[in-house]
Amino acid sequence: MSEALEDVRASRSLPEKGAVFRGARGDGSACSGPAIAPLSSSLPLPNRTALLKANRKSKEGEETLASHIPNPFPELIPPDSSVISECLLPWTKSSATQVIKVYNEDNTNRAIEVPCDITARDICQLFILKNHCVDDHNWTLFEQLSQLGIERTIEDHESVMEVQASWDVDADNRLYFRKNYAKYEFFKKPLDFFPDHMVSTSNETNGIMNHSQLIQTFLSSSTCPEIHGYLHAKEFGRKCWKKFYFVLRRSGLYYSNKGMSKEPRHLQFIAEFSDSDVYTLLSARKTQGAPTDYGFCIKPNKSSSPRDLKLLCADEEHIRTCWVTAIRLFKYGMQLYQNFIQPHQKQRASPMRSISENSLVAMDFSGHKSRVIENPSEALSVAVEEGLTWRRKSCHRLSCHGSPSASQSPLSNLAIHRAQPWFHSKLSRDEAHRLIAEQGLIDGVFLLRDSQSNPKTFVLSLCHAQRIKHFQILPVEDEGELFFSLDDGHTRFSDLIQLVEFHQLNRGILPCRLKHPCTRIAL
Repeated sequence: MSEALEDVRASRSLPEKGAVFRGARGDGSACSGPAIAPLSSSLPLPNRTALLKANRKSKEGEETLASHIPNPFPELIPPDSSVISECLLPWTKSSATQVIKVYNEDNTNRAIEVPCDITARDICQLFILKNHCVDDHNWTLFEQLSQLGIERTIEDHESVMEVQASWDVDADNRLYFRKNYAKYEFFKKPLDFFPDHMVSTSNETNGIMNHSQLIQTFLSSSTCPEIHGYLHAKEFGRKCWKKFYFVLRRSGLYYSNKGMSKEPRHLQFIAEFSDSDVYTLLSARKTQGAPTDYGFCIKPNKSSSPRDLKLLCADEEHIRTCWVTAIRLFKYGMQLYQNFIQPHQKQRASPMRSISENSLVAMDFSGHKSRVIENPSEALSVAVEEGLTWRRKSCHRLSCHGSPSASQSPLSNLAIHRAQPWFHSKLSRDEAHRLIAEQGLIDGVFLLRDSQSNPKTFVLSLCHAQRIKHFQILPVEDEGELFFSLDDGHTRFSDLIQLVEFHQLNRGILPCRLKHPCTRIAL
């Protein structure tokens, strides 16, 4: 059906095939009705009259045939409704759709046909359903301009077709679908995104602001928040970068040509954001010769020329995050907050039943008769014991079906972790760093991988304070049993799943708990 739809749409764009679906008037306009061939003036008048009569009879016959189609659902569709014919012939309706291609982290892609008014959030929902992903409101659509080496988050409310309309036809630009845990994290922890020394407001409350007050200053039009600090800037055509004092306000981005002075005569206008977007540089050092890798730029919407990019670079990751987040808030304001709370409002409007409270009951089948376990402590202990028993059986099953024995390979009977979404087996240190940075540099983003230097060990890569740290997981053998430990054997875990689950609840020796696993999906 979809192939037929594409063939019909393609034929509509060809002038020589236009008469297949519509008749041609003498003035060149299209008329509605059945398909008729254009009349030739060389035909005799009686022949043209007979042809018109034949077409009129054909039209009456089609209407009679449509009227005799039985209504399969009379209680749902009225007798005079045209829904049946529309459902039977969907390809005859002029639907405004377009085919787009979406990529994954490993550059696999999938082409889908979508309506022209689809938003970024709609596309994310579509891929979440197709891939059976958990919708935690962190899936994001990215715009990557490969020729310019820049990338940005497409906001949930933005029209994807409008984004693609600004692309050059021959440019290798792409849409990426992946996690972005930092997309709305500043609404939850704004003080982590906006350091005190970089933010000033017109109505400060004794220099101390809580989370809600800080966000209110950005969302309210009556306040005038300001981001200020030093950034490296580069002019087009020049290789050197110079450091200037920049000021970000609602009216735009400025830099001072005299130290840290904010006087109007010393501030030079750089860009405003009503017709511009903020992008991050993918390889600032390599492509632009930047002093650090924390580069970003301001790009006009209607221009794809490198000459029009305002290239900037920060000294640290959290400084770049502050500038980029503030620009997003100044550009979209309250719309970003609506994007943030909308999925949560839908969940409250249609609450789901709790499986643990309404569907599952703790039962004891150890005796001759089953009984309900009403004591919560007893139910919890039974659940833990059953979980440990299940893991032992799983490990035994893995070791028995074609795998080497535990004595031959101590790690073979613990391969159950390879099916977990947070485990990435053959991943280098640099690739792990890139994957975590792509999915959001916030506290608790993590993944586990095989160690490149020691094949028998594993590595936990974790983000904390916008920095990525790597912790080695060592195997520890005690009385013939194999355990895993992060602290040289003081705390031991039977497998990597138990290690991850423990540190999702307890920080242990780590700087923070494991909160957000880095996951990849195949489109």
